[in-house]
Amino acid sequence: MDYAVIGGDGLDTFDIVTDRVTQEGVITVKKPLNFERKVAYTLKVQVENTRLDPRFNSRGPFKDTAVVKVSVEDVDEPPVFERDSYVMEVKEDASSGAAIGSVSAVDPDASHSLVRYSIDRRTDMDRLFNVHPGNGTVFTLKPLDREETAWHNISVTVTEFNNPRQMSRVHVFIRVLDVNDNAPTFATAYDTFVCENAKPAQRIQTVSATDADEPRGGHKFFFSLAPEASVKANFTVKDNSDNTAGILTRRSGFSRLHKSVYLVPVVISDGEFPMQSSTSTLTVNVCSCDRAGNMKVCNAEASTLSAGLSTGALVAILLCVIILLMIVVLFAALRRQKKKEPLIMSKEDVRDNVVSYNDEGGGEEDTQAFDIGTLRNPEAIEDSKQRRDIIPESLYPPARRAAAAPSRDNADVRDFINQRLQDNDTDPTAPPYDSLATYAYEGNGSVAESLSSLESVTTDGDQDYNYLSEWGPRFKKLADMYGGEDSDRDS
Repeated sequence: MDYAVIGGDGLDTFDIVTDRVTQEGVITVKKPLNFERKVAYTLKVQVENTRLDPRFNSRGPFKDTAVVKVSVEDVDEPPVFERDSYVMEVKEDASSGAAIGSVSAVDPDASHSLVRYSIDRRTDMDRLFNVHPGNGTVFTLKPLDREETAWHNISVTVTEFNNPRQMSRVHVFIRVLDVNDNAPTFATAYDTFVCENAKPAQRIQTVSATDADEPRGGHKFFFSLAPEASVKANFTVKDNSDNTAGILTRRSGFSRLHKSVYLVPVVISDGEFPMQSSTSTLTVNVCSCDRAGNMKVCNAEASTLSAGLSTGALVAILLCVIILLMIVVLFAALRRQKKKEPLIMSKEDVRDNVVSYNDEGGGEEDTQAFDIGTLRNPEAIEDSKQRRDIIPESLYPPARRAAAAPSRDNADVRDFINQRLQDNDTDPTAPPYDSLATYAYEGNGSVAESLSSLESVTTDGDQDYNYLSEWGPRFKKLADMYGGEDSDRDS
């Protein structure tokens, strides 16, 4: 069988093909349907045999036609935007909340449900824009900067109130229009110099400018010297009327020693509205040049050093100063070490009960002991001073010294000590104790009287220890020991 659509209002919308297995005609859709636009179609379909039997050729024709009516069913479709995409423009000086444009979408269903607009924040991470949920008006949330981003590409979505799952989206391209809000500046950092032998009206530099703004008619810059630098100016600015300017000298006779650097303030303005201007400073170094104007030296400090002291001389002077400072510090440290704090600072000191002994001395009562100066100068010894480590001469006659003391000029400590040792060895009045203070008498009023066994007038045999037995049982042992001895001795 061979099927075909030969008429009806759905001729360009539907098609029909033959199923080779069942020989049935299958109607297909050639393009999308829209229930809201057309709900029914009428088709005139024809079918015929493709292989005819010659025995029945005289009976023809072997074809037939039929009318097919197609009904379109309604389904819930997402909202549809009026355009496939939107392009909007906004000036970069627009305030927050300024309207840019609007988008529009409708529900194609017969119910015509209300729709709701929103912005896909994945396409607007900085939250620069927003859209009214009811009418689709797009507006700004923050100020825009064309020099930072000239185009923004966001997506606006629309959903049905009754069925939020039905959603559509559309691209919105926003162009930020330029506004003259940036002042022009130097196009680059210039390294400018002027020769000491420069002549008046000599060009030393050509400058140009740049501007972040992009006016539609192109840039137009104007150059001039700042008014505050016009009085007694050393340089002047000449506008070349081609967005460049020349820096010219106004005098001659520049000197590095007098002044090595000059600052030239240049005012740069643009021709847009509102006009923007800025002052850029050009630094001009004074250099030593040859006759052809080629730079040789531009360092004023270097010329000063060359005319005065060399680097080696300055280093030597610095080292000498450092050495002198070290000597002064060392001298001050030595003087500080020579100063010693006295042992006894005042009578109120907590150590006022400490007596300083400068020699071995003769005991705790010997506060007039001699020092080493006495050993070095024997003639300075006072004959009238009494020594407390020997018996006074009033008890025994003085002995004659065997030899004279050494002279002042040839005084020797060792010879002096040996001489004194020999004198003491041969002196019969010298005691057998060596520089030890003796205490042979307890003092006036003491019942013990003398403690020395040498000077005692009594002996153990003259003592009567019988009184020990009267002292109680604690002294009974002593009473038995000494009292018994007395008894034995008496018997």
